[in-house]
Amino acid sequence: MDHNAQRDPQTYALIGAAMAVHRELGHGFLEAVYHDALEIEFTKQGIPFLREVPIPIYYRNILLKATYRADFVCFDAVIVELKAIDMLSGKEEAQILNYLKASKKHKGLLLNFGNKSLQHKRIVLNLQENT
Repeated sequence: MDHNAQRDPQTYALIGAAMAVHRELGHGFLEAVYHDALEIEFTKQGIPFLREVPIPIYYRNILLKATYRADFVCFDAVIVELKAIDMLSGKEEAQILNYLKASKKHKGLLLNFGNKSLQHKRIVLNLQENT
């Protein structure tokens, strides 16, 4: 088995599904097309997921009206955010970091279908409090 698959089988499976979609469709479509295709691929590969998951945001333990919406939450543990842009930047990483903080989840995966090759970035957030 591949070393990356042993280290983190969930994100390895998600990247594999994204690569299958990118191989089939290539780059240049709108983000919504990749959402639909990835949903089909997740189902085909038996990857558990929820799509367009609302993430509530709290300030001083008060629920705010504003919410985030994650493209996918897979394995009930990994937030997956899709993009179809020329190149990933710090802005997209900050977005998924905020999703992780608000959801109290530890792993995120940023997927960009807008380039000739699929771009992916695994993001891990350590939520442990300093004591």
